[in-house]
Amino acid sequence: MTDTPKQKKQIVPNKAPMPAQDPAVRAKNFSEVATGYTRETAVAEAQRCLQCKKEPCRQGCPVEVDIPSFLKMAAEGDFAGAIAKIKEKNALPAVCGRVCPQENQCEKYCTLGKKHEPVGIGRVERFCADLELETGVKLPEVAPPTGIKVAVVGSGPAGLTCASDLAKLGYKVTVFEALHVAGGVLMYGIPEFRLPKAVVQAEVQNLKKLGVDIDVNSVVGKFSTVDELMEAGFDAVFIGTGAGLPYFMKIPGENLCGVYSANEFLTRTNLMKAYKFPDYDTPIKIGAKVAVLGGGNVAMDAARTALRLGAEESWIVYRRSDKELPARHEEVEHAHEEGVKFALLTSPTRINGDDSGVVKSMECLKYELGEPDASGRRSPVAIKGSEYIMEVDTVVVAIGQGPNPLVPRTTKGLEINKKGNIVASVETGATSKPGVYAGGDVVTGAATVIMAMGAGKIGARSIHEYLQSKKA
Repeated sequence: MTDTPKQKKQIVPNKAPMPAQDPAVRAKNFSEVATGYTRETAVAEAQRCLQCKKEPCRQGCPVEVDIPSFLKMAAEGDFAGAIAKIKEKNALPAVCGRVCPQENQCEKYCTLGKKHEPVGIGRVERFCADLELETGVKLPEVAPPTGIKVAVVGSGPAGLTCASDLAKLGYKVTVFEALHVAGGVLMYGIPEFRLPKAVVQAEVQNLKKLGVDIDVNSVVGKFSTVDELMEAGFDAVFIGTGAGLPYFMKIPGENLCGVYSANEFLTRTNLMKAYKFPDYDTPIKIGAKVAVLGGGNVAMDAARTALRLGAEESWIVYRRSDKELPARHEEVEHAHEEGVKFALLTSPTRINGDDSGVVKSMECLKYELGEPDASGRRSPVAIKGSEYIMEVDTVVVAIGQGPNPLVPRTTKGLEINKKGNIVASVETGATSKPGVYAGGDVVTGAATVIMAMGAGKIGARSIHEYLQSKKA
């Protein structure tokens, strides 16, 4: 039996659009790398959706988007309907279309992906969202005001999602953000070339139009506590303060000048605009050779940023092999294209400095993969006598982050675990403190933007149920 012409059209993989710039050129500026679909490409890609009866793609979406429905509308050229359908569940579609790891979420379950390229769900979502931002945003319907106040601590993806869902239900929501710009990790953690700040702020402005108040420069735990917010008239609080406490390797030399946490390095670059020095007086001293320790998306962001800030060489130093790199394949590919070098199966044991206390080199140890364990994973094993010196001027530590301890430590009756994460129900986001909910990285540890958004959605739903039960 042969395929019909329609079937052939459906299974033809539609590759991602090529970046607009040559890699050597784009590695010297902060312009967005990944280009979006054209109208024609978005329609053609949406038409590849098989509209499966069991809708397997939906099980991979943490924010519960009705993927088949929005793809059907996009396939018919009804992009206004498509974005309206997306926004029924997703408060940040232009963001998700760029940074959500769809290959491990919705696209992972796409039926076409079993034998062919899965439908480019994320890229179609991005086109729909970008088109709306360009032509005019239509706000969703908002329920009549309830007169009930809810505080959201943190304006990252979890907090913004929670605030949006509660606002649509008629609650008066105030978001408290410690920094001077709303957006959390979307603003300070992800580089401009991957997620333009104008896109994030456009999404934030849409949230304000729903009636959400955003108080920046408001450090909860310092200026006021969660308890004081509730005493001031907020009937419930959602904590979404993320994971802003950087981890270090605890090796000698990490206190030398020229060693940064990825958190500081990217915050100074993104939020404080160090890449525009001297117009913005927040310079970052970058040497000729930069080593980034880690293999995740944050490490790739830091290594690619270093090149854009003037480094002649930028290295990823990672203890495992390329098959174990936790970063998205697309980000690794872009890093290779732009000239980032990889020292894999390698780990530093000491950072050396000169007489003035500035980084000059790094002692490294080589590894090989050992025998597979019960799960089939091969752990790295140090190779005796493989020590060598890597000449470096700058070291960026990107091995993960923990929860910011300020809010948990200043909130009475709030249970935290040994790692400092807030203990909250996976199903509801409820904490040990009545009326206080939490979600995102402050609960789970560092994870993805979309997982944090899913937690924000769960928190909003549970807060609504909690507040309605109090009225009964």
